[in-house]
Amino acid sequence: MKFPFVPGCCCVAAFSPQLYACDMCAVYNANAARGEGSTGWHVALAEQFTHSGTLQQDGSEISDPIGQYRDSSITSLIAGHNFHPRFGVSLNVPYIHRSFKRAEGFEVEHGTESGLGDMALVGRWLVLNKPEHEFAYSLSLLGGVEFPTGDASRLREEVNETEVPGAPPSGVHGNDLALGSGSFDGIVGVSGSAQWRRLVFTADAQYFIRSEGEFDYQYGNELSVAGGPGVYVLFDEAKTFGIHCHAGYETKGHDRVDGVDREDGIAMAWYIGPALTMTIGERFSATVNVDIPLHIANRGTMDVPDYRVRGGLTWRF
Repeated sequence: MKFPFVPGCCCVAAFSPQLYACDMCAVYNANAARGEGSTGWHVALAEQFTHSGTLQQDGSEISDPIGQYRDSSITSLIAGHNFHPRFGVSLNVPYIHRSFKRAEGFEVEHGTESGLGDMALVGRWLVLNKPEHEFAYSLSLLGGVEFPTGDASRLREEVNETEVPGAPPSGVHGNDLALGSGSFDGIVGVSGSAQWRRLVFTADAQYFIRSEGEFDYQYGNELSVAGGPGVYVLFDEAKTFGIHCHAGYETKGHDRVDGVDREDGIAMAWYIGPALTMTIGERFSATVNVDIPLHIANRGTMDVPDYRVRGGLTWRF
């Protein structure tokens, strides 16, 4: 299952009512550093690392004597332009590196896959953006398309997959290693936040609409929802620093080969973990998130995530 990383731009700082002029400046600086409500270019560098080392079968952990795993690193360069304070577009160019150890019949296979992933072009519409002295909120809608720029050749394994009688089950499959889907896919989403004084609550959701790609393989549609409360422990004109608690829910439909459902992959996952946000002046912002799985339900046999770390840096010009 692919858990694409989409850089957040929904957090909105609010006015502190305790009447320091720099607090009001901090509101504008925090928003501007993320490119919200302004025009111009911004560039972001994002990273997501996922370690999957727990072997599960139909949602239950099973013995894994050879220690199968999959480490996945997705490094994304995002270039965006807001041609209006409420409208903008961004291009996400991901580079993917995956290393793995898996059972291949009665043999143990070590390997790596790396290269360009599927690029995405996403538009943003800032529907609401209203800062007040004691309360602020914002709401953005997202929509775009993912292009088949990544190598999808590993999907051939799923089409030609055969089981060796008596061999240990493999926890890492071709659809876990493919760098691309081989298909044009749609992306829609919504993100928003509300803040009272230094307390903030953020939420976002993305839905990925998959189409049939190479080898007649079609990834299942995916829904990702995340959000949670936070507090700004540092909030002044020059910089802000926030601590957040984020929970996430992700679900995915059946993958298909030539229109026939496959009984494998992650069906549903719950995550929770801390997040840190920081802005410096009007042009720089940074985020770090750690996701720890609370429960993962999967179909078939596969290695599921043990943890996930996400982070990003954004510069506005």
